[in-house]
Amino acid sequence: MADLVVIGAGPAGLAAALAAAAQGVTVAIVDAATEAGGQFYRQPASGLRARRPGALHHQWRTWERLRDGLAASDIQLLTDHHVWSVERESDGFTVHALLGPEQRDSVAVHADAVLLATGGYERVLPFPGWTLPGVVTAGGAQAMLKGGLVVPGRTAVVAGTGPLLLPVATGLAAAGVEIAALVEAAGPKDLVRHGRALAGKLPEGAGYAARLLRHRVRLLARHTVVRAHGDERLTGVTVAALDPDGRVRPATERYLPCDTLAVGHGMLPHTDLAETLGCRLDGLTVAVDDEQRTDVPGVWAAGESTGVGGAALALAEGHIAGRSAAARLRGTAPDPAQWAAAAKSRTKLRKSAAALDAAYPPPAHWSGQVTDDTLVCRCEEVTAGAVREAVDELGAGDVRTVKLLTRAGMGWCQGRVCGPAVAGLAGCELTASRRPFARPVPLGVLARQHDIATERGTS
Repeated sequence: MADLVVIGAGPAGLAAALAAAAQGVTVAIVDAATEAGGQFYRQPASGLRARRPGALHHQWRTWERLRDGLAASDIQLLTDHHVWSVERESDGFTVHALLGPEQRDSVAVHADAVLLATGGYERVLPFPGWTLPGVVTAGGAQAMLKGGLVVPGRTAVVAGTGPLLLPVATGLAAAGVEIAALVEAAGPKDLVRHGRALAGKLPEGAGYAARLLRHRVRLLARHTVVRAHGDERLTGVTVAALDPDGRVRPATERYLPCDTLAVGHGMLPHTDLAETLGCRLDGLTVAVDDEQRTDVPGVWAAGESTGVGGAALALAEGHIAGRSAAARLRGTAPDPAQWAAAAKSRTKLRKSAAALDAAYPPPAHWSGQVTDDTLVCRCEEVTAGAVREAVDELGAGDVRTVKLLTRAGMGWCQGRVCGPAVAGLAGCELTASRRPFARPVPLGVLARQHDIATERGTS
């Protein structure tokens, strides 16, 4: 039993936990990974004996402060806990989590309040050949490098859109991978239009640009991948230039030999737990007030779940949320002056995040390059042609109807991976999908939960 349970041990969760614990409340952190840090501060396993783990990371000193603060605190860190549900009860909250890599047994963590720091996940958009071995997400390539000290191949193309492509390309190049090209759908004019809001990001961007030049990485701006080639595995990709409307320019295709394609089109917030708790969403993000409180009493949210904006923004939001939660758990009114610096940073960083989001949208007409035989939902093996048939011939007008007619989104990932693609192909707006559980749960676990609930009801 804790006063506050923080779900997620990334930048937002760690900042929140440390801020709350410093005010005297008991805190437990629950996270699916084997170590704290989240995706941003992902650590190689100790058995790998990495000599310079800081070389793989941005803002390493910030991580060291978080890590040392956690070690010196009384915070209970529960790793290898995969949260599948949070129940609101009369006396607080119960967090249900599956244990370990096998995830066959469930445990419950009770607390008076909950802070959601569940992060985000990559937007995956299909194209012909995207299911070939050798094609990975940009974040997946980065996770392999940071967590496993391995690279996905010898020659890579890094493609898509968004600021994540820069650290992925430079990280792989520094690890000895030949980067055939960095293929970015956005162009210089897209950034110039938001130059004022992005001024604070210029030094960081300049640093990445210098490293790309040092490794002689070719930048293809206003380009996109139109096809991945290979039989048993990836052997190369075809890229093409985009016109101002986001359509492929005729006669601009070129072939790039490679054995790895790291592709990403931005991030989306994880909101499953917030949705099951009944928290209000603002579009695809969890709606919060100036204290990072949701509209559900006793529930706070911070980090990417409230809007994708990077580690610095997550740290600021986490600090504010932790301070607010601690004060209210002690029965006192929070003093915003205690987090004035963090609030100032939050305002500035949210403007930068909004500008980045506007500057790096996926190509407007990406779906036009997806052939009918391209798999869209890999779990259920649903093709783009089946999605189009559901819309054009069967009258589907929303993602849920497409799902019912084609089974797209009914598989293991429950639409988390294919959802944006299905929505784009169907011409529908991507909306949050309320799911009963945040992850697949064994039937045996659900049966035991039912038995426990029954015993409570009869006792």
